[in-house]
Amino acid sequence: MALKAVHVSDVPNLDQVPENASVALYSSRFSKGVEVGRNTFKAPKFLVIGHRGNGMNKLQSSDRRMKAVKENSILSFNTAAQFAVDFIEFDVQVTKDGCPIIFHDNFILSEENGTIFERRVTELSLYEFLAYGPQNESDKVGKPLMRETKDGKVISWKVETDDRLCTLQEAFERTEPRVGFNIELKFDDHIVYEQDYLISILQSILQVVLEYAKDRPIVFSTFQPDAALLVRKLQGTYPVFFLTNGGTEIYYDVRRNTLEEAIKLCLEGGLQGIVSEVKGIFRDPASVSKIKESKLALLTYGQLNNVPEAVYIQHLMGIDGVIVDLVEEIMQAVNNLIKPAKISEEASSEGKPLQSDSRPLFSERELSFLLKLIPELIQQ
Repeated sequence: MALKAVHVSDVPNLDQVPENASVALYSSRFSKGVEVGRNTFKAPKFLVIGHRGNGMNKLQSSDRRMKAVKENSILSFNTAAQFAVDFIEFDVQVTKDGCPIIFHDNFILSEENGTIFERRVTELSLYEFLAYGPQNESDKVGKPLMRETKDGKVISWKVETDDRLCTLQEAFERTEPRVGFNIELKFDDHIVYEQDYLISILQSILQVVLEYAKDRPIVFSTFQPDAALLVRKLQGTYPVFFLTNGGTEIYYDVRRNTLEEAIKLCLEGGLQGIVSEVKGIFRDPASVSKIKESKLALLTYGQLNNVPEAVYIQHLMGIDGVIVDLVEEIMQAVNNLIKPAKISEEASSEGKPLQSDSRPLFSERELSFLLKLIPELIQQ
């Protein structure tokens, strides 16, 4: 497959985007009728989103499922698609020659003759990036991929079923077209970015999205507040969500530190929703009603989303969807626990009452009580 670097000059400048650019999505972009307005995003059902495809890799985990398939790969994306997820989430960075690629970590590590080599991903060319890991050509051997764990150890990135690194263009071309893409715009938390740099990176990504997305549902998300505001201004087709730890971690940029700040940023920038660490929501259940009153959608991420009971509680709370690692297990649990509302012509013709909502109605006090039934989840 021929790959090409994207030229920033091919994308309209920020100044060319009108302030009142429409954010209406054609219904064909969402096969199940997601409604999107200037400041709203409404899903018709509880969404399940595969984290980095079929789940992130935790190489030191004793759970084989966390290292079954290489994360952020075409294989992982299509594996998740087999379980009928609504979206897959993945991380996009841009190489130094302007090509959007899919990789989570800020640095890529390899080993040669017992020495560990580290390169910043965004300082690699596309050719250099694709030289790591499995290769397309059987006679080629890629550089061995290593990964640093949270405790500082550098270990071999070994999974049961490996796959090569990929570009954003390849993801569009080779992933099951029914599955939506939650494209996380990945930036380093420890770098203060100039606006011109952010614009050039976002333009490179948008060029690929606009050329290859076709009717695939797309949602952008990012932890970088300025990038969120800019991508919202640069395009008016796809919703933009702001990612936040929900107060579970503290950053220099105060906009990242609380759900209140997240709501404020979304309203000021015309963003459509928030993606919060689920612990932040469980610790402050009242924030859900505040977010909903602000006409914002709410998704969550985090390890607790691999616990079916925690996912069901979120459905009861009115959260719109979850990003999960254990895709097969959570999809099965959601299908068993959450029965979608059905309004059918058959029921209407038979005179049966139409079900308008599958979610029981609970007061905030009752939801707080339900949360107290699983305190071990909140404390993890």
